[in-house]
Parts: sequence; C-alpha cells; structure tokens
Amino acid sequence: MTTDLKHAPVNPSVRDFDFMFGSWTVRHRRLKARLNNCTEWETFDGTSATSPILGGHGNIEDNEVDFPGGSYRAIALRSFDTASGQWAIWWLDQRAPHNLDVPVVGQFVDDIGTFFADDSIEETPIKVRFLWKRGVTPKWEQAFSVDDGKSWETNWIMEFTRVSP
Repeated sequence: MTTDLKHAPVNPSVRDFDFMFGSWTVRHRRLKARLNNCTEWETFDGTSATSPILGGHGNIEDNEVDFPGGSYRAIALRSFDTASGQWAIWWLDQRAPHNLDVPVVGQFVDDIGTFFADDSIEETPIKVRFLWKRGVTPKWEQAFSVDDGKSWETNWIMEFTRVSP
C-alpha cells in the first residue's frame, strides 16, 4: 500500500525552518579553543543560502565560511520526521569531505529550536547542543557539555542578515 504524500496531512512543524529560505550574510564568532576554559573569541564572515528539499520536508543550507585560516564550503542538511515531529541536522564540510557529523535532533518551541546529540572530541564523550533563534536576524549557537548537560560551553555563534532579493 502506498501513501499519497501530496494529500497527507501536514504537520505544521515541517515549516519550522522556512524562515531560513533565501540568501544571507553571516557573522561568525567562535572560541579559539574548545573545552579548555578559553575566553578568546575570533570573528569572521561568511555567506549562506537555504533551499527546501524532500518536497518541503527538509532543507539544505549551503555555506561559505571565511575562516581566519582560509575559506571553506560546508552544508547543513535538515530533515523532518513527521512521525516524531522532530528535525535532524547534519553538517558536512570540504575540510573532511567524507565525514558527515552525528546529527543533532530536536524541535522548536515557539521561536527557539533546541537540538541535541551525543558525540566525542579527541575520544572525550560530549553532548552537543544547537540553539536556533528565529526572527528578522536569526541566530544559531553551538555548545558542548562534558558533564552530561549539567553545564554548557557555547563555542560558536552565527548571526544571519538577509541579503536583499
């Protein structure tokens, strides 16, 4: 038996990331070192463009990151699971072209999306948290925890400004 997806009921959460569709300039702020009490941030620019995929049940964000050590390209790939009502977000960049990061999984409540994953850095188990804040100037934050989420170190912030059409 097949399901006609064109006529299936749509979970309104499938539209959670529609605010990102289009082109953006990005201001990046990143800690120079992670998980070692570093308080020194570096700032750099980038661009981003997001388009729907999977018939609207996902999207792809194409990024150019003007990192201080050299520019690189990367994508964020997002897909929505209608059964759970949750999103999964993967990251892939040209510096490690065969390494798709562990997906963070979560959902939006009002204008804040919170997404989590278990991962590791240099064999140290960590929890990863992404926060997405909707608005005229969306904001993304990445944080790591080494104590199972009791405390978090925010280590990367992206602030988006829409490019005029």
